[in-house]
Amino acid sequence: MSRFLKQRYQAMEAYTPGEQPRDMEYIKLNTNEAPFPPAPSVLEAVGKEDIALLRLYSDPTCSALTEKLARLYGVGKENIFLSNGSDDILNFAFMAFGEKGARFPDITYGFYKVFAQLHGVEAEQIPLEEDFSLDYKRYCAGGRLTVIANPNAPTGMSIPVWQIEEILRSDPHRVVVIDEAYVDFGGESCYPLIEKYDNLLVVRTFSKSRCMAGGRLGYAMGSAAIIADLEKLKYATNPYNINRLTQALGEATVDAEDYYRAMCGEIIRVREWTAKALEALGFRVLPSQTNFLFVSHSGIGGKALYLALKQRGILVRHFESQRIRDFNRVTIGDKRQMERFVETVKDILQEAGYENK
Repeated sequence: MSRFLKQRYQAMEAYTPGEQPRDMEYIKLNTNEAPFPPAPSVLEAVGKEDIALLRLYSDPTCSALTEKLARLYGVGKENIFLSNGSDDILNFAFMAFGEKGARFPDITYGFYKVFAQLHGVEAEQIPLEEDFSLDYKRYCAGGRLTVIANPNAPTGMSIPVWQIEEILRSDPHRVVVIDEAYVDFGGESCYPLIEKYDNLLVVRTFSKSRCMAGGRLGYAMGSAAIIADLEKLKYATNPYNINRLTQALGEATVDAEDYYRAMCGEIIRVREWTAKALEALGFRVLPSQTNFLFVSHSGIGGKALYLALKQRGILVRHFESQRIRDFNRVTIGDKRQMERFVETVKDILQEAGYENK
Protein backbone atom coordinates (compact mmCIF):
# COMPACT_ATOMS: atom_id res chain seq x y z
CA MET A 1 0.00 0.00 0.00
CA SER A 2 1.07 3.58 -0.46
CA ARG A 3 2.07 5.98 2.30
CA PHE A 4 -0.98 8.09 1.41
CA LEU A 5 -3.68 5.66 2.56
CA LYS A 6 -5.57 6.83 5.64
CA GLN A 7 -4.39 5.20 8.84
CA ARG A 8 -7.86 3.81 9.62
CA TYR A 9 -7.87 1.82 6.35
CA GLN A 10 -4.38 0.36 6.54
CA ALA A 11 -5.32 -2.52 8.82
CA MET A 12 -8.69 -3.19 7.17
CA GLU A 13 -9.24 -6.76 6.00
CA ALA A 14 -10.79 -6.60 2.56
CA TYR A 15 -13.49 -9.03 1.49
CA THR A 16 -12.14 -11.97 -0.51
CA PRO A 17 -14.34 -12.79 -3.53
CA GLY A 18 -14.64 -16.32 -4.81
CA GLU A 19 -11.82 -17.18 -7.16
CA GLN A 20 -12.33 -16.87 -10.91
CA PRO A 21 -9.41 -18.79 -12.47
CA ARG A 22 -8.99 -18.88 -16.25
CA ASP A 23 -6.31 -21.56 -16.60
CA MET A 24 -8.83 -24.27 -17.55
CA GLU A 25 -12.56 -24.84 -17.90
CA TYR A 26 -14.08 -25.39 -14.46
CA ILE A 27 -17.43 -26.40 -13.08
CA LYS A 28 -17.96 -23.35 -10.86
CA LEU A 29 -19.60 -24.32 -7.60
CA ASN A 30 -17.84 -21.66 -5.52
CA THR A 31 -19.68 -18.33 -5.91
CA ASN A 32 -23.39 -19.24 -5.59
CA GLU A 33 -24.19 -18.10 -9.10
CA ALA A 34 -27.29 -19.43 -10.85
CA PRO A 35 -26.72 -22.46 -13.10
CA PHE A 36 -29.43 -21.29 -15.49
CA PRO A 37 -29.64 -18.28 -17.79
CA PRO A 38 -32.11 -15.43 -17.24
CA ALA A 39 -35.65 -15.87 -18.55
CA PRO A 40 -36.01 -15.82 -22.36
CA SER A 41 -37.92 -12.53 -22.15
CA VAL A 42 -35.03 -11.00 -20.20
CA LEU A 43 -32.55 -12.08 -22.87
CA GLU A 44 -34.63 -10.10 -25.38
CA ALA A 45 -35.23 -7.07 -23.18
CA VAL A 46 -32.29 -4.98 -24.37
CA GLY A 47 -31.77 -4.02 -28.01
CA LYS A 48 -29.73 -1.64 -30.11
CA GLU A 49 -32.04 1.24 -29.23
CA ASP A 50 -31.34 0.76 -25.54
CA ILE A 51 -27.60 0.60 -26.15
CA ALA A 52 -27.77 3.78 -28.21
CA LEU A 53 -29.34 5.54 -25.23
CA LEU A 54 -26.26 4.84 -23.12
CA ARG A 55 -25.20 8.34 -24.12
CA LEU A 56 -27.83 9.57 -21.63
CA TYR A 57 -27.77 9.19 -17.85
CA SER A 58 -29.96 6.50 -16.35
CA ASP A 59 -33.05 7.30 -14.27
CA PRO A 60 -31.69 7.87 -10.74
CA THR A 61 -35.11 7.11 -9.25
CA CYS A 62 -35.43 3.78 -11.10
CA SER A 63 -39.13 4.66 -11.20
CA ALA A 64 -40.36 1.90 -13.53
CA LEU A 65 -38.50 -0.87 -11.70
CA THR A 66 -39.52 0.52 -8.32
CA GLU A 67 -43.19 0.44 -9.34
CA LYS A 68 -42.92 -3.15 -10.56
CA LEU A 69 -41.28 -4.32 -7.33
CA ALA A 70 -43.84 -2.44 -5.23
CA ARG A 71 -46.68 -4.19 -7.08
CA LEU A 72 -44.96 -7.58 -6.81
CA TYR A 73 -44.68 -7.34 -3.02
CA GLY A 74 -47.78 -5.29 -2.31
CA VAL A 75 -45.92 -2.39 -0.72
CA GLY A 76 -45.67 1.31 -1.49
CA LYS A 77 -43.11 2.77 -3.85
CA GLU A 78 -41.79 4.70 -0.88
CA ASN A 79 -40.93 1.35 0.73
CA ILE A 80 -38.54 0.26 -2.04
CA PHE A 81 -34.86 1.20 -2.42
CA LEU A 82 -32.69 0.17 -5.38
CA SER A 83 -28.94 0.24 -5.64
CA ASN A 84 -25.88 -1.30 -7.30
CA GLY A 85 -26.16 -4.75 -5.78
CA SER A 86 -27.22 -5.69 -2.25
CA ASP A 87 -23.62 -5.11 -1.10
CA ASP A 88 -24.12 -1.43 -1.90
CA ILE A 89 -27.22 -1.35 0.29
CA LEU A 90 -25.48 -3.10 3.16
CA ASN A 91 -22.66 -0.56 2.88
CA PHE A 92 -25.18 2.28 3.15
CA ALA A 93 -26.83 0.59 6.14
CA PHE A 94 -23.59 0.45 8.12
CA MET A 95 -22.86 4.03 7.10
CA ALA A 96 -26.31 5.29 8.08
CA PHE A 97 -27.27 3.27 11.15
CA GLY A 98 -24.04 2.05 12.77
CA GLU A 99 -23.20 5.05 14.92
CA LYS A 100 -23.73 3.09 18.16
CA GLY A 101 -22.06 -0.05 16.87
CA ALA A 102 -23.19 -3.16 15.04
CA ARG A 103 -23.95 -6.76 15.93
CA PHE A 104 -23.79 -9.82 13.65
CA PRO A 105 -22.76 -13.51 13.86
CA ASP A 106 -19.15 -14.61 13.90
CA ILE A 107 -19.76 -16.95 10.96
CA THR A 108 -21.70 -15.10 8.29
CA TYR A 109 -21.27 -13.00 5.16
CA GLY A 110 -17.74 -11.58 5.25
CA PHE A 111 -18.70 -8.11 4.04
CA TYR A 112 -20.39 -7.22 7.37
CA LYS A 113 -17.03 -7.12 9.11
CA VAL A 114 -15.51 -5.16 6.22
CA PHE A 115 -18.26 -2.52 6.24
CA ALA A 116 -17.92 -2.12 10.01
CA GLN A 117 -14.19 -1.50 9.64
CA LEU A 118 -14.70 0.80 6.66
CA HIS A 119 -17.04 3.10 8.57
CA GLY A 120 -15.39 2.86 11.98
CA VAL A 121 -18.34 0.96 13.43
CA GLU A 122 -17.60 -0.99 16.61
CA ALA A 123 -18.61 -4.56 15.81
CA GLU A 124 -19.81 -7.25 18.21
CA GLN A 125 -19.57 -10.67 16.59
CA ILE A 126 -21.80 -13.15 18.37
CA PRO A 127 -20.69 -16.79 18.04
CA LEU A 128 -23.11 -19.20 16.44
CA GLU A 129 -24.02 -22.22 18.54
CA GLU A 130 -21.98 -25.44 18.33
CA ASP A 131 -24.36 -26.78 15.67
CA PHE A 132 -24.05 -23.47 13.74
CA SER A 133 -27.58 -22.42 14.62
CA LEU A 134 -28.32 -18.82 15.66
CA ASP A 135 -29.76 -18.10 19.11
CA TYR A 136 -32.06 -15.15 18.45
CA LYS A 137 -32.23 -14.23 22.15
CA ARG A 138 -28.60 -13.05 21.98
CA TYR A 139 -29.69 -10.38 19.48
CA CYS A 140 -32.52 -8.97 21.56
CA ALA A 141 -30.26 -6.66 23.57
CA GLY A 142 -30.62 -3.13 22.28
CA GLY A 143 -28.51 -0.28 21.09
CA ARG A 144 -26.61 -1.60 18.10
CA LEU A 145 -27.39 -1.98 14.43
CA THR A 146 -28.22 -5.68 14.07
CA VAL A 147 -27.45 -7.50 10.82
CA ILE A 148 -28.56 -11.09 10.21
CA ALA A 149 -28.35 -13.05 6.97
CA ASN A 150 -31.45 -15.23 6.82
CA PRO A 151 -30.79 -17.82 5.52
CA ASN A 152 -27.22 -17.48 6.67
CA ALA A 153 -24.11 -17.77 4.52
CA PRO A 154 -22.02 -19.86 4.48
CA THR A 155 -23.99 -22.25 6.71
CA GLY A 156 -27.25 -22.17 4.73
CA MET A 157 -29.34 -22.31 7.92
CA SER A 158 -32.18 -19.97 8.85
CA ILE A 159 -34.31 -18.79 11.74
CA PRO A 160 -38.12 -18.46 11.65
CA VAL A 161 -39.81 -15.10 11.16
CA TRP A 162 -41.29 -15.11 14.68
CA GLN A 163 -37.75 -14.96 16.09
CA ILE A 164 -36.93 -11.98 13.86
CA GLU A 165 -40.06 -10.30 15.19
CA GLU A 166 -38.87 -10.89 18.75
CA ILE A 167 -35.58 -9.18 17.89
CA LEU A 168 -37.43 -6.24 16.32
CA ARG A 169 -39.80 -5.92 19.25
CA SER A 170 -37.05 -6.08 21.86
CA ASP A 171 -35.67 -2.65 20.92
CA PRO A 172 -37.57 -0.39 18.49
CA HIS A 173 -34.80 2.22 18.72
CA ARG A 174 -32.21 0.35 16.63
CA VAL A 175 -32.32 -0.80 13.00
CA VAL A 176 -32.45 -4.51 12.25
CA VAL A 177 -31.18 -5.51 8.81
CA ILE A 178 -32.27 -8.91 7.49
CA ASP A 179 -30.19 -9.93 4.50
CA GLU A 180 -32.42 -12.20 2.42
CA ALA A 181 -30.05 -12.87 -0.48
CA TYR A 182 -30.98 -16.58 -0.44
CA VAL A 183 -34.55 -16.53 0.83
CA ASP A 184 -36.10 -17.71 -2.46
CA PHE A 185 -34.54 -21.17 -2.10
CA GLY A 186 -36.81 -22.30 0.72
CA GLY A 187 -36.57 -19.60 3.37
CA GLU A 188 -39.37 -17.47 4.78
CA SER A 189 -39.26 -13.74 4.10
CA CYS A 190 -39.97 -11.25 6.84
CA TYR A 191 -40.73 -8.31 4.52
CA PRO A 192 -44.45 -8.18 5.55
CA LEU A 193 -43.20 -7.00 8.97
CA ILE A 194 -42.14 -3.63 7.51
CA GLU A 195 -45.76 -2.50 7.93
CA LYS A 196 -45.55 -3.22 11.65
CA TYR A 197 -41.95 -2.30 12.52
CA ASP A 198 -40.35 0.90 11.28
CA ASN A 199 -36.90 -0.32 12.37
CA LEU A 200 -36.75 -3.22 9.88
CA LEU A 201 -34.76 -3.18 6.63
CA VAL A 202 -35.02 -6.24 4.38
CA VAL A 203 -32.25 -6.51 1.78
CA ARG A 204 -32.59 -8.57 -1.40
CA THR A 205 -30.54 -9.19 -4.55
CA PHE A 206 -31.06 -10.11 -8.20
CA SER A 207 -27.76 -12.02 -8.13
CA LYS A 208 -28.91 -15.41 -6.86
CA SER A 209 -32.48 -16.47 -7.61
CA ARG A 210 -32.81 -13.93 -10.45
CA CYS A 211 -29.71 -15.03 -12.42
CA MET A 212 -28.22 -11.52 -12.59
CA ALA A 213 -25.00 -11.71 -10.58
CA GLY A 214 -23.22 -9.83 -13.36
CA GLY A 215 -25.90 -7.15 -13.52
CA ARG A 216 -25.21 -5.79 -10.02
CA LEU A 217 -28.74 -5.02 -8.88
CA GLY A 218 -30.10 -5.07 -5.35
CA TYR A 219 -33.14 -3.75 -3.55
CA ALA A 220 -34.41 -3.25 -0.05
CA MET A 221 -37.79 -2.91 1.63
CA GLY A 222 -38.45 -0.89 4.74
CA SER A 223 -40.36 1.99 6.26
CA ALA A 224 -40.60 5.17 4.20
CA ALA A 225 -38.31 6.94 6.67
CA ILE A 226 -35.55 4.30 6.49
CA ILE A 227 -35.78 4.23 2.68
CA ALA A 228 -35.47 8.02 2.64
CA ASP A 229 -32.28 7.74 4.71
CA LEU A 230 -30.78 5.36 2.15
CA GLU A 231 -31.88 7.57 -0.73
CA LYS A 232 -30.12 10.52 0.90
CA LEU A 233 -26.83 8.62 1.01
CA LYS A 234 -27.24 7.34 -2.53
CA TYR A 235 -27.90 10.83 -3.91
CA ALA A 236 -25.00 12.21 -1.90
CA THR A 237 -22.54 9.71 -3.38
CA ASN A 238 -23.62 8.25 -6.74
CA PRO A 239 -27.24 8.85 -7.82
CA TYR A 240 -26.73 7.14 -11.21
CA ASN A 241 -25.36 3.93 -9.75
CA ILE A 242 -27.75 1.63 -11.66
CA ASN A 243 -27.19 1.85 -15.39
CA ARG A 244 -30.12 1.97 -17.80
CA LEU A 245 -29.44 -1.51 -19.24
CA THR A 246 -29.53 -3.12 -15.82
CA GLN A 247 -32.75 -1.26 -15.02
CA ALA A 248 -34.37 -2.58 -18.19
CA LEU A 249 -33.20 -6.12 -17.46
CA GLY A 250 -34.47 -5.80 -13.90
CA GLU A 251 -37.93 -4.77 -15.10
CA ALA A 252 -38.09 -7.75 -17.46
CA THR A 253 -36.95 -10.02 -14.63
CA VAL A 254 -39.80 -8.93 -12.36
CA ASP A 255 -42.24 -9.62 -15.20
CA ALA A 256 -40.89 -13.17 -15.53
CA GLU A 257 -41.58 -14.18 -11.93
CA ASP A 258 -43.03 -17.58 -12.88
CA TYR A 259 -39.82 -18.57 -14.68
CA TYR A 260 -37.68 -17.78 -11.65
CA ARG A 261 -39.97 -19.57 -9.23
CA ALA A 262 -39.70 -22.69 -11.38
CA MET A 263 -35.91 -22.32 -11.54
CA CYS A 264 -35.69 -22.05 -7.75
CA GLY A 265 -37.83 -25.17 -7.46
CA GLU A 266 -35.40 -27.08 -9.67
CA ILE A 267 -32.40 -25.90 -7.66
CA ILE A 268 -34.11 -27.01 -4.44
CA ARG A 269 -34.79 -30.44 -5.98
CA VAL A 270 -31.15 -30.83 -7.07
CA ARG A 271 -29.95 -29.55 -3.69
CA GLU A 272 -31.90 -32.25 -1.86
CA TRP A 273 -30.57 -34.93 -4.23
CA THR A 274 -27.00 -33.71 -3.70
CA ALA A 275 -27.39 -33.58 0.08
CA LYS A 276 -28.58 -37.20 0.20
CA ALA A 277 -25.78 -38.33 -2.12
CA LEU A 278 -23.15 -36.65 0.06
CA GLU A 279 -24.63 -38.02 3.27
CA ALA A 280 -24.43 -41.49 1.74
CA LEU A 281 -20.69 -40.86 1.27
CA GLY A 282 -20.28 -40.04 4.96
CA PHE A 283 -20.50 -36.24 4.78
CA ARG A 284 -22.00 -34.00 7.41
CA VAL A 285 -24.41 -31.74 5.53
CA LEU A 286 -25.94 -28.78 7.34
CA PRO A 287 -29.66 -28.19 6.67
CA SER A 288 -29.82 -25.65 3.85
CA GLN A 289 -32.48 -23.26 2.60
CA THR A 290 -30.13 -21.71 0.06
CA ASN A 291 -28.64 -22.54 -3.33
CA PHE A 292 -25.60 -24.14 -1.68
CA LEU A 293 -24.62 -26.80 0.84
CA PHE A 294 -22.12 -26.51 3.69
CA VAL A 295 -20.43 -29.87 4.11
CA SER A 296 -17.58 -31.63 5.90
CA HIS A 297 -16.16 -35.16 6.00
CA SER A 298 -14.40 -36.76 8.97
CA GLY A 299 -11.95 -38.55 6.71
CA ILE A 300 -10.63 -35.64 4.65
CA GLY A 301 -9.93 -32.03 5.55
CA GLY A 302 -11.83 -29.20 3.96
CA LYS A 303 -8.81 -27.71 2.26
CA ALA A 304 -7.57 -31.07 1.02
CA LEU A 305 -10.92 -31.79 -0.58
CA TYR A 306 -11.11 -28.29 -2.07
CA LEU A 307 -7.66 -28.68 -3.65
CA ALA A 308 -8.39 -32.18 -4.94
CA LEU A 309 -11.59 -30.96 -6.58
CA LYS A 310 -9.86 -27.95 -8.09
CA GLN A 311 -7.19 -30.20 -9.60
CA ARG A 312 -10.01 -32.11 -11.29
CA GLY A 313 -11.73 -29.00 -12.65
CA ILE A 314 -14.36 -28.36 -9.99
CA LEU A 315 -14.34 -25.24 -7.81
CA VAL A 316 -15.93 -25.08 -4.37
CA ARG A 317 -15.46 -22.44 -1.66
CA HIS A 318 -13.12 -23.12 1.25
CA PHE A 319 -12.75 -20.82 4.25
CA GLU A 320 -9.70 -20.70 6.52
CA SER A 321 -11.54 -19.55 9.66
CA GLN A 322 -10.80 -21.89 12.55
CA ARG A 323 -14.38 -22.98 13.25
CA ILE A 324 -15.22 -23.85 9.65
CA ARG A 325 -11.92 -24.88 8.08
CA ASP A 326 -13.11 -28.50 7.83
CA PHE A 327 -16.09 -27.41 5.73
CA ASN A 328 -16.59 -26.46 2.11
CA ARG A 329 -19.45 -24.48 0.62
CA VAL A 330 -20.81 -26.11 -2.51
CA THR A 331 -23.02 -24.12 -4.88
CA ILE A 332 -25.86 -26.12 -6.41
CA GLY A 333 -25.45 -26.32 -10.17
CA ASP A 334 -27.68 -28.16 -12.61
CA LYS A 335 -28.26 -31.90 -12.22
CA ARG A 336 -25.50 -32.84 -14.66
CA GLN A 337 -22.95 -30.70 -12.83
CA MET A 338 -23.91 -32.08 -9.44
CA GLU A 339 -23.76 -35.67 -10.67
CA ARG A 340 -20.22 -35.03 -11.89
CA PHE A 341 -19.38 -33.35 -8.58
CA VAL A 342 -20.63 -36.32 -6.54
CA GLU A 343 -18.82 -38.84 -8.74
CA THR A 344 -15.59 -36.84 -8.47
CA VAL A 345 -15.90 -36.64 -4.69
CA LYS A 346 -16.46 -40.39 -4.60
CA ASP A 347 -13.30 -40.95 -6.64
CA ILE A 348 -11.28 -38.65 -4.36
CA LEU A 349 -12.44 -40.50 -1.25
CA GLN A 350 -11.66 -43.88 -2.80
CA GLU A 351 -8.19 -42.83 -3.94
CA ALA A 352 -7.39 -41.46 -0.49
CA GLY A 353 -8.71 -44.57 1.27
CA TYR A 354 -11.65 -42.72 2.85
CA GLU A 355 -14.46 -44.48 1.03
CA ASN A 356 -17.51 -44.77 3.26
CA LYS A 357 -18.12 -48.47 3.94
